[in-house]
Amino acid sequence: MSFADKIITFNTQLKYQGNLLEGFQVLNPYLNNPETLTVMRRFYHKYYNDNNQRKFIIGINPSRNGAGVTGIPFTDTKRLKSVCGIEMKSAHTHEISSVYLYDVIEAFGGAEKFYHQFYINSPFPLAIIRRTKGNNWVNANYYDDKNLFTHVKNFMIASLKDHITLGLNTDEVFVLGVKNAYFIKKINEEMNFFNKITVLEHPRYIQQYKSKEKQLYIDKYLLAFEGMLER
Repeated sequence: MSFADKIITFNTQLKYQGNLLEGFQVLNPYLNNPETLTVMRRFYHKYYNDNNQRKFIIGINPSRNGAGVTGIPFTDTKRLKSVCGIEMKSAHTHEISSVYLYDVIEAFGGAEKFYHQFYINSPFPLAIIRRTKGNNWVNANYYDDKNLFTHVKNFMIASLKDHITLGLNTDEVFVLGVKNAYFIKKINEEMNFFNKITVLEHPRYIQQYKSKEKQLYIDKYLLAFEGMLER
């Protein structure tokens, strides 16, 4: 099986059957929209149809407007079409984390070069939403409540194991988000998945709060990635 086939198999078999706190729900994009499966397969066959080892970039969990729709981490439908050349007709989304990450990808040398060397996913690879006091549903993170993390921890560990078996380099892993890194480090202390954890600010944080300094953060990402490639 190629790297692409392994990812597609992992995604299509994803299912969360654990408990959740009241007021939280898990969304599985691969069950909600048949076109998500189609564009996800096209994406991975386009960029991962080989058996090369890749470096691992770890996000938090998918957002409803990014991978929660396209099935591809940090990729909204705009970037999926404009950069990757894959159109999704049943949905149209804009996700600010995707804007930043694809600026990094462009600075790195483009999607083909980037995805040839890196694989992005999350320890909890399905979208989480929570109910607000106004009875609306909004994006949530697995660590928004310490008891939520306790519930999903075993699923996260199993997911990380499965990601690694795809063919990932475990010498160094890149974790997006300081708070995310705190929990990944706790898991790594227990499981010894990775030799080194490099923490980078999360794309949403940069795009939303540090946009004037955006180029500095892009340079920081590139230095970290290129440092890994040189070793």
